[in-house]
Amino acid sequence: MGIRTGQQYLDKLNSMTPQVMIDGEMVAGNIAEHPSFANVARTYARLFDMQHEPQHAAALTYVSPTSGDTVSASFLIPRTREDLAHRRAATRTWAEYSNGFLGRTGDYMNSALTALAASEKWFAQVDPMFGENIRNYYEYCRENDLLATHTLIPPQANRSVSGSEQLGGQLSARVVEERKDGIVVRGARMLATIAPIADELLVFPSTILRGTPEDAPYSYAFAVPNDAEGVRYLCRTSLYHGGSRHDEPLASRFEETDAVVVFHDVFIPNERIFMLGHPELCNVFYSETGAAALMTHQVVTRTIAKSEFYLGLASEIADSIGIDGFQHIQEDLAELIQTVEIGKALMTAAEAEAALNDDGVMLPKWSTLNAARNWYPKVAQRFPQIIRKFSASGLMALPGEADVAGEARPDIDLYLQAKTLTGPERVRLFKLAFDASVSSFSGRQALYEYFFFGDPVRMAGALVSSYDRGPVRARVRDFLARED
Repeated sequence: MGIRTGQQYLDKLNSMTPQVMIDGEMVAGNIAEHPSFANVARTYARLFDMQHEPQHAAALTYVSPTSGDTVSASFLIPRTREDLAHRRAATRTWAEYSNGFLGRTGDYMNSALTALAASEKWFAQVDPMFGENIRNYYEYCRENDLLATHTLIPPQANRSVSGSEQLGGQLSARVVEERKDGIVVRGARMLATIAPIADELLVFPSTILRGTPEDAPYSYAFAVPNDAEGVRYLCRTSLYHGGSRHDEPLASRFEETDAVVVFHDVFIPNERIFMLGHPELCNVFYSETGAAALMTHQVVTRTIAKSEFYLGLASEIADSIGIDGFQHIQEDLAELIQTVEIGKALMTAAEAEAALNDDGVMLPKWSTLNAARNWYPKVAQRFPQIIRKFSASGLMALPGEADVAGEARPDIDLYLQAKTLTGPERVRLFKLAFDASVSSFSGRQALYEYFFFGDPVRMAGALVSSYDRGPVRARVRDFLARED
């Protein structure tokens, strides 16, 4: 089959029957038509269509090594630096379309599946079946251009104890029965972004297991169809409030619903299980397979696009109201420029120092990407702050699109004009600034980026423990010993 069109994606989505709870309503069909999901579903459909467009196809696709069909470049196993550049070009094409505001485009989890499939032997060390399963599943998703999301951590009922101990072990999703043909899973997981509009749900290890026998039921990796029997999604209220593209320019396009996943005795057949038990292996699931490197390669590419968007937005605001000559404004613009260029430099360095792993996969340098993923969540918090500073009270009294087109138009023309913009143009720009810095959509974006890879404090600890500081410490000791 190969790459799908947007309409094929929407048709399949509407044919599925996931159990989705939102605002007191059970939605069990025609998901792509529901007001809470329709706009973002159509945005994702646009991404699928881009794969077929001549100006994007070279970046977004490649030829399947098994079927000969055209498939998504996010499934390309990188064997060379040129392959890494191809993957980056694909991610950048989608990221620039969404300006980095879509955090769960298909290339994110496809990157994970690509690395995992190339690490077939790592899975086979437990059971040859697991190695075959991950390879077959990767090829199934690649050849059918499926959109997958994932769920990673237990609900935060009592973070002072491990997931296996919360509510007596009854809270977190766990294996409650092992059969000859598969397993049965019961409990909850979070946080499944875009779950209602995905084809597949990947349930991967949380990597914070203690490695004790009690953790074995919580140690697994498997995949389920989005509408598997017994899977239910508890969604938060949409942060899109029904406004037009003019009034909610970001939320009306890019509002990705987040959900808690509840497993009501869900049966997972053997062919969809990639790991079972072995908490010690689940704890290194991402690092030893290269999945962390390819996933972060995608994320850093996306966040560069997002940084560029905020630099562009801040520059447009500053120019439009004549504040671009003020030094305190230039200082903030310089900060945004630095953020863009540091992100690009880290990506360049990671690719320049890429190396083949034991499976022959060309992985970007992990320590550089790890630094990038520890750095960005903090600097990204400055983006909405800078936009609010530049816009100030201009964000506080913005008429809507209906006013621009109605009887208020003469007042808008006269009183809301800017140095370089008409009144309606200024309103439209500042509506975008509002949605990028003040709205509930922007608040969720800031929170999402801050905790994207987990608790920043825990991530910093992991960075310190994994980084080889031996050579630089040796230099210090050598210097102290010198007598010249």
